[in-house]
Amino acid sequence: MTATTTAPVATTPVRTTRPPSARLRAWATRAPLLPALIFMIVVTQLPFVATLVISFFDWNALYPDARHFAGLDNYSEVLTDADLRHSVWTTVLLTAAVVLASLVLGLVLALLLDRKFKGRGVVRTLLIAPFLVVPVAAALLWKHVLYNPEYGLFNGLLHYVGGPQPDWISNTPLLAVEASLVWQWTPFMMLILLAGLQSRDHEQIEAARVDGASDWQIFRHLTLPHLRRYLELGALLGSIYIVQNFDAVFTITSGGLGTANLPYTVYQSFYQAHENGLASAAGVLVVIGSIIIATFALRVVSSLFREEVSRA
Repeated sequence: MTATTTAPVATTPVRTTRPPSARLRAWATRAPLLPALIFMIVVTQLPFVATLVISFFDWNALYPDARHFAGLDNYSEVLTDADLRHSVWTTVLLTAAVVLASLVLGLVLALLLDRKFKGRGVVRTLLIAPFLVVPVAAALLWKHVLYNPEYGLFNGLLHYVGGPQPDWISNTPLLAVEASLVWQWTPFMMLILLAGLQSRDHEQIEAARVDGASDWQIFRHLTLPHLRRYLELGALLGSIYIVQNFDAVFTITSGGLGTANLPYTVYQSFYQAHENGLASAAGVLVVIGSIIIATFALRVVSSLFREEVSRA
């Protein structure tokens, strides 16, 4: 008796095509978004492509006939020029100081606002107000109302107690810029961290209190680990915006006294030295740095969403 085996029959997957009515319906739902998409491409991407092309040319606006292709020479000059390197270091120092100070103050304010007390809504609104002020107006406020050596509020208070009358901007220029930015960005950090505090598991905190944990132990072992993602998000988003800050430097110090950051140096190269190619190369490097930071920020945001979904 012989056993017969049958060879397996190869089956090809059947492709299911969407009917024309479904494709038309899909395009009909996307059609209202097309004008916004086209507008975004025209406003953001085309200027960046033009800037990228110009960055490869040695192009001075005062001598348009001498324009020629320079390859990567502009990028090499941006990375090797002493003044530009100093502006990069100033940008890093300014961003790190403002982000760290804003996070610490924002965390303190968020912990205070997380408690229930009379008038909490009014206090929260007043603390958010600095973030809503136009950046140029905020810089002018600090420059003339607070820092002015003759009629500024700081020197007025010092005169009242018999203290010295320093010129804040001349004596501590970078600190003057940092203080104005910290005042403006602390509410932003406070809102992010306050959202993190309000998403805590309160049953876990109550159980820790029942077990005899102190407020410091609850903050150290429960609250701070829970806020880690929110601290990372605040630091990344703050870095994206502060790296590109131009208003405070331009308004308070006009880039002098060692406060010129990279965006202000781009402005100087373009509007004062008329070096279009060099300014474009520096601008492209700023965009690349912002994209790198934004990539980490998006990863943190996506991880926060995944944690919230898993918790739900």
